[in-house]
Amino acid sequence: MTTVSWQRAENAVIAIAVIVTTLVLGYDWWWLLALFLAFDLSALGYLISPRAGAQAYNAVHSYWGPAVLAVVALTVDARWAGLLALAWAFHVAVDRALGYGLKEGDSFQHTHLGWIGKGRHTPE
Repeated sequence: MTTVSWQRAENAVIAIAVIVTTLVLGYDWWWLLALFLAFDLSALGYLISPRAGAQAYNAVHSYWGPAVLAVVALTVDARWAGLLALAWAFHVAVDRALGYGLKEGDSFQHTHLGWIGKGRHTPE
């Protein structure tokens, strides 16, 4: 199994863990789906340039944001922050499980997990 395959499998497990955590904490599961596409608004940075798009996309498609929100949720008992942290982590995990990794900056299709889309090719 390649490193990329392991990373994709690992993120599939994270997505499942987020679903279980969502249910255990008493949130409605459908929030994960309702909020799913909101995080892809970060791709609007590509309207400026590939570099700006990659920076915006990568900032939102990292686990740092959900981790900070989870800490906020735990320290000030803000259930909305907990739900948002779970939905955000779910989005990142599903994207990576499907092969949509962090962007390299030259093209939306070039990610840290390899190339995506119809024109996939192996980086040189």
